[in-house]
Amino acid sequence: MALDMKYFEEMEAKIPRGKVRTRFAPSPTGYMHVGNLRTALYTWLIARNAGGTFILRIEDTDQGRLVEGATDVIYKTLAECHLDHDEGPDVGGPVAPYVQSERRDTYGKYARLLIEKGHAYYCFCEKVESGEDTGDFDRADDPCRTLSLEEAQARVDAGEPYVIRQRIPKEGTTTFRDAIFGDITVENKTLDDQVLIKRDGMPTYNFANVIDDHLMGITHVVRGSEYLSSAPKYNLLYEGFGWEVPTYVHCSPVMRDAQNKMSKRHGDPSYEDLKDQGFLTEAILNYVALLGWSPRGDIAEQEVFSLEELARAFDLAGMSKSPAIFDIEKLTHFNALYLRAMCPEDFTRAAEPYIRQTVKDLPVAEIAALLQARCEKLTDIPEKVAFFQELPEYSADLFTNKKSKTNPEVAKEMLSAAVVVLDAVHTWNEGNIHDVLTGLAEGLQVKNATVMWPVRIAAAGQAVTPGGAVEICHILGKDETLRRLKLGLDKL
Repeated sequence: MALDMKYFEEMEAKIPRGKVRTRFAPSPTGYMHVGNLRTALYTWLIARNAGGTFILRIEDTDQGRLVEGATDVIYKTLAECHLDHDEGPDVGGPVAPYVQSERRDTYGKYARLLIEKGHAYYCFCEKVESGEDTGDFDRADDPCRTLSLEEAQARVDAGEPYVIRQRIPKEGTTTFRDAIFGDITVENKTLDDQVLIKRDGMPTYNFANVIDDHLMGITHVVRGSEYLSSAPKYNLLYEGFGWEVPTYVHCSPVMRDAQNKMSKRHGDPSYEDLKDQGFLTEAILNYVALLGWSPRGDIAEQEVFSLEELARAFDLAGMSKSPAIFDIEKLTHFNALYLRAMCPEDFTRAAEPYIRQTVKDLPVAEIAALLQARCEKLTDIPEKVAFFQELPEYSADLFTNKKSKTNPEVAKEMLSAAVVVLDAVHTWNEGNIHDVLTGLAEGLQVKNATVMWPVRIAAAGQAVTPGGAVEICHILGKDETLRRLKLGLDKL
């Protein structure tokens, strides 16, 4: 049965050409790990830097690994991270469909074309039950490799089960070029005749990828360096079809430490986990961008980048061959910078759910104002502010502080006097509270801290607080402040 070449000509005619086109092609397996997020980010940045097109493609050919709802996680993460795609399953585009399982017929046709061109063959051997190779396949003794096309076709027509394998040349070498690692040459005899179409008619990842990248006009293929070893086989597929090879960008892995790659199995955080741990999306993206890429030229020292600034600055020459180590401390540092840089209204909005976990009815905006400069992660907030809701149990030892020149006797004297002057304040605001307490210090001829320390300890019941005595008393309100100060006196 001769192939209809018209189909292939029509497919070629559809391919968009003339500008940079990149794709993020995740498998829907349930969560977005940090390496995956970085691939999505770099792919988006390459497209945006060049004024090109960013495509989302869902790679679901491995039906056994699919997880219910996983595609939603992909959409949600990309949307939260503002990595907007120009083409994809939900928005369509000139080379739809963008879900591999919906393109199944296409792969079979291209595999058949490759057989006609002599770069693939039908394999009927029993050892390939699963369709995916176990790595022990030796093409040297595969009898199917030498079957004539007529003989193989007759067995196919007779209903015999088969896979389709790539026919790798036995002699010579294959050289491919990578934007980060340069030219890499391998001997063909070290490559196996990989399966392209499995027994169930579904393509393997390695085959579907090449077909889709070509038919979607992808110019830059970004993926993990673990795929470097497969790149020569991809090249041979492109050459077998007579297609142009795209620019390969193989990113070095993100490591947990010098020995281990990050992995969900070992409890390393996904994007969702980091969000749950109180990290801001912007801080996560900024940090992830620098895991394997660094800015050059006059911005070489810059650390904090908005997404727009990253898109302007991003270039492949700044990418590193060395693995990047994911450092939660460094991410925490970035997060603190981002929290501090937020406008007060935005910070209050972000902090509110965390404040409300432990503080039910005091003013959120005023508590948030105390936290903004003193907070590294949003999840630190509930514990930091719990004292506003309920005075914790504390020891009278806290009233002793060398720097403030206080001990139990001094604290008792200061608190007694503070209760009297605070009780006389009519309009309870920070200015008035500040004035009566500093006035008290002046009248008693002591440092301000000698008054403020015992007042803050009695009001908060803990040595470290966001905000000082004046702000805490103001937020607590007059009645609660006086009640707590009197309890402090009882302790003394």
